[in-house]
Amino acid sequence: MKRASGVLMHISTLWGEYSIGGFGKSAFEFIDFLSESGFSYWQILPLNPTDDFNSPYKSYSAFAGEAYFVDIEPLYEDGLISAEELSAQKQKTPYLCEYDILKERRLPLLRLASSRVDETLKTEIKSYIEQRPRLRDFCVFMALKEANENREWIEFSTDNYSEETLFMWEFIQYNFHIQWAKVKEYANKKGISIIGDIPIYVSHDSSDVFFDGEQFELDAKGRSKRVAGVPPDYFNEDGQMWGNPLYDWKQMKKDSYAWWKERISYNLKLFDGIRIDHFRGFESFWSVPAEAESAKEGKWVKGGGKSFIREVSAVSDGSLVIAEDLGEITPAVTELVRFSGFPGMRVFQFAFMGDPESSHLPHNYANNCVAYTGTHDNDTLLGYLMKLDDGCRRRVFDYCGYSGNNCDDGCRYVIKTMLSSHAGIVMLPIQDILGYGSDTRMNTPGSAEGNWTVRFTKEQINFIDRRYLRSLNEMYGRI
Repeated sequence: MKRASGVLMHISTLWGEYSIGGFGKSAFEFIDFLSESGFSYWQILPLNPTDDFNSPYKSYSAFAGEAYFVDIEPLYEDGLISAEELSAQKQKTPYLCEYDILKERRLPLLRLASSRVDETLKTEIKSYIEQRPRLRDFCVFMALKEANENREWIEFSTDNYSEETLFMWEFIQYNFHIQWAKVKEYANKKGISIIGDIPIYVSHDSSDVFFDGEQFELDAKGRSKRVAGVPPDYFNEDGQMWGNPLYDWKQMKKDSYAWWKERISYNLKLFDGIRIDHFRGFESFWSVPAEAESAKEGKWVKGGGKSFIREVSAVSDGSLVIAEDLGEITPAVTELVRFSGFPGMRVFQFAFMGDPESSHLPHNYANNCVAYTGTHDNDTLLGYLMKLDDGCRRRVFDYCGYSGNNCDDGCRYVIKTMLSSHAGIVMLPIQDILGYGSDTRMNTPGSAEGNWTVRFTKEQINFIDRRYLRSLNEMYGRI
């Protein structure tokens, strides 16, 4: 793998004036920052619609895009909304995603804009969606949800829906994909490749399960028999009940995993590479009875295994696919990752947990891996260092060649250590480049509240020394 580096920063955390990051000018400005700093990759989190807790990992669709990411300024420029209507979308704070405001104001604005589309554009949008059946499914599903007072699909009482609502969602998905294509095109012209993220599971209340229920472990009434989760681990002593429906791997094998291959192909058109979340679930997954009170009641069940990987590899056709091989990793999981040829993940924050042979120690990194100071599920690097006991922190600093005790300086030494390692790609969360603490953490696994809201301002990003970062990338052969 060619040596390179990148930054992990989700779209929602970009700056702007409208309560959340999106596909507007801040995305293009961030690409300029990456290019000038000597980075080659921009890694983001899933772009799918988020759930009620604002998580992108439990979505209404594996194929659709988040409505809130649509840049609304072009709608004003095209005469679809007024200056007053645009101004009414202005945020209260630039430091947080204001989901309460977005849920109250954004969809009504997009509905209004869609109602003002002329017949020429409407025909173009309709044609675009009809050529993409999965997007059509999602739009129909969301129109049905509204007609059924936003109940889950197993409680739908009518199959009639408003054509105006259907078109609103078609309008949103059209603009989402057209705008994102422009962002990606600009990134590629600037030498930046974009890495997307695929959650392994989908939500039960999704167009995927509604239209393709035979692919999942459901009972006769459409309810999940067993649900996804993880056993007790580093993050949670009780494990985690994710609640997602599980795949029926025997059924999926019958058509050579067509649903998954379509999903991979779709994402490799959206992005230059992908990270597949919870990759170990393809070898064995934690299966929990749907009625269980705790994930402790689950058991390991075999997944798609090598037959699935063969099919996925044929579709990915040499594109960058990162296997998120974290958590409880067995020799069988290690063998599946090796069989796939996909680079696995290494995380600095897991390196000093007592195992001197840990694969997360930078001197043990293979070239075919993507190494992170931390992921979106970790504390920030500064927060991690500050919370270590004195002895462990000293070991970390000594390992990185830092004789002092200041955690801010320690972050810089950790980043240098990572960039100097043998890892093919080093990925740095934007929080760690900024040297920010735990208050900017993206997600705390097992906690439903207070996640996914952090944002950064243009002034904060401009404060970063781009020449210094470029010099590190040059020094360690990552440009």
